[in-house]
Amino acid sequence: MIHQDSKKIVIAIDGYSGCGKSTTAKQVASALKYIYIDSGAMYRAVTLFFLENKVDIHDIHQINTLLEGIEILFKWNPMHKKNVIFLNGQNVEERIREMDVSNHVSEVSTIKKVREKLVSLQQKMGIFKGIVMDGRDIGTVVFPSAELKIFMTANIQVRAERRQKEYLEKGQSISIQNIIENLEKRDTLDKTRKESPLKKPMDAYILDTSKLLFEEQIEFIVNLANKKMNQYK
Repeated sequence: MIHQDSKKIVIAIDGYSGCGKSTTAKQVASALKYIYIDSGAMYRAVTLFFLENKVDIHDIHQINTLLEGIEILFKWNPMHKKNVIFLNGQNVEERIREMDVSNHVSEVSTIKKVREKLVSLQQKMGIFKGIVMDGRDIGTVVFPSAELKIFMTANIQVRAERRQKEYLEKGQSISIQNIIENLEKRDTLDKTRKESPLKKPMDAYILDTSKLLFEEQIEFIVNLANKKMNQYK
């Protein structure tokens, strides 16, 4: 039970691709009546924009020019009861989840100017707190002072199986080996990139989802959030 007079907090969820960060973060936000912000979707949207405009990721001038013309918004979809992402006025919620974007998003995410723009947007979204945001540098760079930080991990085979299921539900048939290779590549790029590499915040709670039921993941975070909020009443 959440006390109405409890202070709202920022919940930062980081971790590896395929751990269920976004799905978990959405449900935690719903349970707490918080706003969910999908930072990964923002990087995917920029990646899609770069792919469609055949951007040379080594051309800083071209990148700077194009970033000025990118508008990213989250809008509530009452039919599906969730926030969906719009890129320059177009709903790209489904398109950004496709494999071509997945194969390039980590590379685009390493670009300093891209990260600076999106981190600035994300920090503005969190000014009034009461948000749940997931990504790879939320607790370390975007919200280093977040009241609650979670670092999610899972066995790579489990992660690949979950991701394959997501693709199958969308009618896309991709081999488990291709997905594992994609995840391994993304893990390496995320952990070794120069700008805001993936790492566990010192004060984060580790949540290994390999053998947990989805409901158990939600309960773990919501219980911690309630404790944190009650501290700030």
